[in-house]
Amino acid sequence: MRFFFTQDYRRTYRFFSSEPVQNIQVKLTRPEELWIKAKKKLMLLPKRIMAQEQAFSRVRKLEEETILIHHSGRLTEKKIKRRFFLFIQKQRTKHTILLIGESILLPVTGLMALLPGPNIFFGVLALVMITHWQALKGINRLSRKSPRFIAAPPFQEWEIAVDAKEETDYPPILAKIEKEYDLEDLNKVLYK
Repeated sequence: MRFFFTQDYRRTYRFFSSEPVQNIQVKLTRPEELWIKAKKKLMLLPKRIMAQEQAFSRVRKLEEETILIHHSGRLTEKKIKRRFFLFIQKQRTKHTILLIGESILLPVTGLMALLPGPNIFFGVLALVMITHWQALKGINRLSRKSPRFIAAPPFQEWEIAVDAKEETDYPPILAKIEKEYDLEDLNKVLYK
């Protein structure tokens, strides 16, 4: 599995893996109808968010001490390590705050079970919490591992086009990156 750390079209750093975005797999004892509806609602999240959350979650399962992360190569190794460290710290804080907020909302959505029909609000919030919890565990594990950054020239071409705001160049560059690194739907991860 390969990991990537590069800017999206808004110049915000994104972390994602070579594995495609998949439906969340959750083993819970709630009625199937509720979870199917909740999963559909969760998958409406933008692909760039789901790709990043799932990449963090996938780090939890890795046994290797060193994780290879592809980046554009525009920054020196020292600067990319610092940028990645700050990115990880920001993500850890963000996920912790989100989990606290979701924990406060969870009892309220539980009360909605009194309404007729399946409690989709509770189901969606529960799946979002599970997603954030798994991502936070991956973020914590990633911060303890030793990332090794590998320069990937196609990503440099992408970031140069983003800096120049050459939107007409985005699709061919992304198609080239998809082909070279065997990625899917990169357009939805790094561009609208």
